[in-house]
Amino acid sequence: MIGSLIGPIAGLAGTWLEGRVQEKKAKTAVKVAEAEAKAKVMVEAATHESGWERIMAEGTKGSWKDEYLTIIFSIPMILAFVPGMEDIVQNGFRQLEAMPEWYQYSLGCVVAASFGIRGATKFFRK
Repeated sequence: MIGSLIGPIAGLAGTWLEGRVQEKKAKTAVKVAEAEAKAKVMVEAATHESGWERIMAEGTKGSWKDEYLTIIFSIPMILAFVPGMEDIVQNGFRQLEAMPEWYQYSLGCVVAASFGIRGATKFFRK
């Protein structure tokens, strides 16, 4: 009689254990799928971003915009070392500081767009 009970109980326990194993496998498969999906999104984002930067670089090959802005930003730095021009440089910066915020932000956007948003954000983080 005990032998006839052990068989079904062992079968039931085996079925229960098999169910637990299948449940663990399913949870693991979901985690793997989520990780793969996140990795795919990250790769696509990086590919898209680098493609965009390449397109923007190609578009500015014949442009003088970057050189113009570099010259404009260099003038106060150079004049600061010319005797007698220090007051003119300081007055110029005071005038820029007195301009409306929307103009200051717009100027910042122009510079960021020209030199690249990434470069500007790295610069301003420091």
